Order: sequence, then structure tokens, then C-alpha cells
Amino acid sequence: MADPTARILILDDDTDVACAAQLLLRRRYGTVATLNEPAQLRGYLARSVPDVVLLDLNFTPGRIDGAEGLALLDVLRAQANAPAVIALTAYADVPLAVAALKRGASDFITKPWDNARLVAAVDAALAQRAAVPSASSCTAATATAALMGDSSAMRSLKTMIASVGPTGANVMILGENGVGKELVARAIHLSSQRAGGTFLAVDMGALPESTFESELFGHRKGSFTDARADRAGRFQSARGGSLFLDEIGNMPLAAQAKLLTVLERREVTPIGADRPEAIDVRIISATNLDEVRLFDPAEFRPDLLFRLNTIVIRVPPLRERREDIPGLLRHYLGAYERQYQRPARAVADDALAWLVQYPWPGNVRALRHACERAVILGQESAYRAGDFGLTVAGAADPGRPATGAARPGAVPGTGTAGAAIAASAVGAASPPAAAGDDLTLSALERDAIAAALAAAKGNISHTARMLGVSRAALYRKLGKHGI
Repeated sequence: MADPTARILILDDDTDVACAAQLLLRRRYGTVATLNEPAQLRGYLARSVPDVVLLDLNFTPGRIDGAEGLALLDVLRAQANAPAVIALTAYADVPLAVAALKRGASDFITKPWDNARLVAAVDAALAQRAAVPSASSCTAATATAALMGDSSAMRSLKTMIASVGPTGANVMILGENGVGKELVARAIHLSSQRAGGTFLAVDMGALPESTFESELFGHRKGSFTDARADRAGRFQSARGGSLFLDEIGNMPLAAQAKLLTVLERREVTPIGADRPEAIDVRIISATNLDEVRLFDPAEFRPDLLFRLNTIVIRVPPLRERREDIPGLLRHYLGAYERQYQRPARAVADDALAWLVQYPWPGNVRALRHACERAVILGQESAYRAGDFGLTVAGAADPGRPATGAARPGAVPGTGTAGAAIAASAVGAASPPAAAGDDLTLSALERDAIAAALAAAKGNISHTARMLGVSRAALYRKLGKHGI
């Protein structure tokens, strides 16, 4: 559930742990703050109450009883509009984490964590905190409130959500990266009879094939080497609610067969269990695969597709609803001006005209990130096109491209090394480095990452594989280069 308004706080005395979590989460949520000392918490709460807190349970070196963390948990739970709390714990501290759950924590994460598991826990915590009492109290307008825009394409999309939501049918959402497929899935959930239950999102492309069954279906203690306790899978955790299977097209065929069996039988068998468990979830899936590839049996099982696509919703790319761009710019610029405590500024007329015509290959997600850059970097009384970081570094004003400058539609951030990756992705040769190009290692790394992101159409899992790094390492590099 990527939510630019969500406020996340990480409280952990290990600065490396806090930094790693911050880099992972800040691309999905509005504010991700870190504290390293318990004494800092009360001052922070006096200024702002977060939506979710990731709380370490031991702070003093040598202490393992968790008393400090449990005391902080009590402080957090006593706040008006109390945040959801996720306990961070080492494997050996699982009994302590269970004690935290009894004291009001919504979940616990063992360190070192799996990135997908941590994101899913935060998503679930946000969903539980925002859960409405019943579908009857959630109007269609409320359910689709996060889907900004009043173009004819968006009005049609909202109308379809209002029609499909209450039916309970499985829904497949198609659309490019960054169009807001997860927001559409959440709107479907909120307009359904399951609105009071959990909305749990799972990035299927990020699940290692070796742990696929454990993550989705759960396991019993002792069923494999690291199974130190019983664990519910995503299907059990979303019981009574909606399970959003994102990036469904990235699943290997073997994993698709296992998922098909579960959907056909409406039951899962945790690893190490003697008997199956019935599941009660609505399945909402999403993919950025084009429909030619989606209907190719070599890419996706037809029998699984027919189970998932009872209803198909296509989310339009931003370039097909340009009339919504000015409103989106005002919304995100205003949000980041408040977040970074910067003065409110208008967008210069020539810049606005250029931004409306820009093709936005990254869609709304790219627009949101561009607005954040503009708020941080803009120095003039009005935002200029160059503030949004959509051209190659050092190029002239995007409205008047100079020699070597990117034109509207060029991939942002693709320099010498980046061009080599982008070219190889389409089978073309890369151009030689030109005199004056920035050939520092840092610049080459940034360009390579940006080009790989473009070639993978923004998919983090694919980008990491292309670059030969882990997702965690890629998140750190994205944070380092401000991409």
C-alpha cells in the first residue's frame, strides 16, 4: 500500500538497522523517521503521532529481557489515536515478541528481516488502523478518494470500481508500473463487504521461490531448519479480508501451479501440517505484463489466469489523462511542501505546459518523486521545469532543449553507463563516451541504475537482477543517489 501520507517511525538503537528499514520504506510512505534512543520518543510524540512504529525491544547493551521495549509499547498504545506498533526482534526473542503482541503490538518482525515481509507487515498495520466498521459506512466516493483525477478515464475507472467492489468476484488489475494499481485494489476492498477486514498486499515478484509456500501458506515449528515457531501465511493473515497479489506476472510457472491448486480447492496446507486449512479471502491481483504476454502459456498458465481474471480492470497511464496532471502536481507539491516545511509556490506557466506534455513513463509514481525533488531543489519563487529532475544533468531548460539535452520523453538519468544498459536491453550498441561526460564512479553507478530501472519499467525485482545485486542493496543505492 504505497501511501505518500503515511507516517512511519523506526525506533532502534542500531543505526544500521534503522537506516536499512528507512531506505526500504521511504519509497512507499510519506514520512519515515528514525530514532536511536528511547529518551527521544516523548519529544517526538509531542510534535507528531506516527501511523506505524517499528519498535526494537532491547536498547541497553547486554539486556535481553525486553523491558525497555515493552515500556515504550505502553507509552505508544496510550497515545490518543495510537499508532500501530510492529516489534523488531532477534530470532531468539520470539517469546518476547509474543508478549509484545499481548500488550497490543500488531505484529513482530525478526531480524534480519525479509524485505517483502517487512513491507507487508507495515501495509497490514496501516490497513488495520484505517479499517472502517462496515462496507455500508464506506461510500463509493470514500473508497476511491485516493484515486485523484476527474478526467473521463478516471471517472470510468471509479464507476467500474463501485460496480465491481461489492460483488466479491476475483479481480485482475492491468496497467503500467506507477499507475496506482495498488490504490485501485484498496478501493475495491473498501467498497466490498470485506471492508472491515484486512487488506494485505504481497509483492509476488519479490518472493523467493524457495520460501514461496512458507510465505503464502505458512509453516509449523520444526518443519525446516529456520522454522523456530508456527507462522501463519499470507492467506491465513488476510482471512475475512482481501489478499492483493501484486506483480503476479513475475511468478515462475512452478509457483503458479501451487497457487492454482490453492485457488481451486480454497484451502492451504502449511508446511509441516497434517491437514489443510480453509481460506476465506478475496483475491485481487495485478500485473504490468501486456495482454499479449499475459495470454502466452509460456509466460502465464491459462488455467490460473481464468481463476484470477473474473473481472479485468485496466488502469490508464498518466499520458492518457493529461488533464489530471495539474491537479496531481498541486496535490503532491503541497504535500511535500508541508513535509519539508517549504513555502508554497506555484508552477511557472511554461513549466506547467511542459509537464503536461511530458510522457511520464513512470506515471503517477514518477510524478510524485519529481514533485519531491522540485520541493527540495527549487530555489526560485515559482517551480521551473528543471526543478523536477526530468532531464539529463546539466541540460538546458526542458522547454528549450540544447545540444545534448534530453527532450520530453527521454529517460531521466540515463548517461554513458546507463545508455549501455538501456541499449543492451534492446539489442543496440552503446555510444562511446563523449568529451566532458561525468565519468566518476558515482555518476556511472547512478546512470547504470537509472537505465536499468527504465529498462525494467520500474520493477525493483527485475532491476536488482539486471544489476546483479540484492533488493536490499538496490534500495540502499537508490537512497544514496536520490533516485
